[in-house]
Amino acid sequence: MSTLISIVMLTWNGLNYTKECVDSILRHADKRIQIQFVFVDNGSTDGTVEYLRSVPSSKLICNQVNRGFAAGNNQGLAVADGEYICLLNNDTVVTKGWLTRLLSCLEQNPAIAIVGPRSNNVAWAQLVYNVPYKSMSEMEAFAANWSQLNRDQGFFPHKLIGHCMLFHKDLITKIGGLDERFFPGNYEDDDFCLRARVSGQILWVANDVYVHHYGGSTFKSNQTNYSASAFANAERFSRKWSLGMTGLELDQFGYNPSELVEREKPFRIERHYVPIGGKVHEDCTDKS
Repeated sequence: MSTLISIVMLTWNGLNYTKECVDSILRHADKRIQIQFVFVDNGSTDGTVEYLRSVPSSKLICNQVNRGFAAGNNQGLAVADGEYICLLNNDTVVTKGWLTRLLSCLEQNPAIAIVGPRSNNVAWAQLVYNVPYKSMSEMEAFAANWSQLNRDQGFFPHKLIGHCMLFHKDLITKIGGLDERFFPGNYEDDDFCLRARVSGQILWVANDVYVHHYGGSTFKSNQTNYSASAFANAERFSRKWSLGMTGLELDQFGYNPSELVEREKPFRIERHYVPIGGKVHEDCTDKS
């Protein structure tokens, strides 16, 4: 019997990125895994919604305005049917065996709350420096070789980047969804990972999984100020977790997630659980 995994993907214009991402998922599908797409569109005007309606095995939610990364993903989480859920940015390109190997990590070790891949355009330990490829065909060859060289390897990171995260649906029951105070994006993935660790589980990087990430495409496609968003949410993050740092200091110097986790334990519902909001969207599936 195949495992159902819901891939929750947020879109806000950037149609070409979305098409390339979805195509890569379908191209590298594993017959042992049933995929459900859950698309949440934040007000695209470039034909994205029309394209998403054509994708098989999918649910589609439309917002008239940009509700941000956290709120949009929470909408997707609320309607996802999968036993496992993957939050995946629409500006990623997945590679052969990616989902099978990520899933294997969770199945083999119940202590793992969230697993993520290695990538070219991320921060912290998941980054593969100075990737040599210049095209997507070269990227596929690089990823295959990378996976072979690092087969069945992985490691514990302090946090994971939210461009690609796989977890069991029970994690949402346990810690809640993404914190919507971090609008429009940045630091909601830090916050989610911290709460998962405070709950008593660990994070994991599947070293044999490589996913290409263009990075920042939504900000670029919609001419949004990435730096302003990062600084504002750094300030919010510092206040929430009592770090005693300005947003600028946090963004420049960072923080120690492991120290913060130990300080925050044990998990307390009133402090660490983030409920997913009520129904604030409309279904934009074509009814015709």
